[in-house]
Amino acid sequence: MASIWDSITGRRPIPAAPSGAPPPDSGDSAPTTSFTSHAHTTIFDPSDLADVSSFLTPSLDPSLLHPLAGLSSTLSYLDLDETALSSLSGSQTALPSRGWSDDLCYGTGSVYLLGLGSGGTWGLAEGFKRSPASAPPRLKLNYVLNGMTRRGPFLGNSGGVLALIYNGINSTIGHVRGKHDTANSVAAGVISGALFKSTRGVKPMGWSAMVVGAAAGAWSVGSKALL
Repeated sequence: MASIWDSITGRRPIPAAPSGAPPPDSGDSAPTTSFTSHAHTTIFDPSDLADVSSFLTPSLDPSLLHPLAGLSSTLSYLDLDETALSSLSGSQTALPSRGWSDDLCYGTGSVYLLGLGSGGTWGLAEGFKRSPASAPPRLKLNYVLNGMTRRGPFLGNSGGVLALIYNGINSTIGHVRGKHDTANSVAAGVISGALFKSTRGVKPMGWSAMVVGAAAGAWSVGSKALL
């Protein structure tokens, strides 16, 4: 019966294995690997491992991995070069300056901030004085803010413009004379004050020239005395 079925399906009969031979491999068994133990094989011991630092080169400095490694610790642009300071006679004061540009920027900015703060304080006091005693807090706050915004920018802008004119004239006089002294400051203050009030008439010009000239002279004497 099996031979008839094999002839129909085309199946080839499996030859019989000889006696004593091992059974044929069906292909379903997984391959196995056998290990032979030798006397010289070293057994792995995790306790023999050292820490991570043992893998690093002893001479390796981790700080050298920084992107800025190797640069000098003192960078030139962070230091004020003393040789760049103004060498004009009499220009050395308590405030180091590298020339007319420093005086123009720092002087104008300082006077502007001083005028802004003084005007704000003036407007604060004026706002409290003008506000009615029976006024609600919100109305009093409105009086105060109006006073501060009116007086602060006015004095700040006026002082900034005056300082701008003064520093420009003072630097010009110093360049022409070849030195800086109190006479330069007083002359620059008188001219600046007169120009600042030149549109108000002769009398306001005279008062402004005297006030600004006196203030400039006092500043020049004081800054040199602190040196």
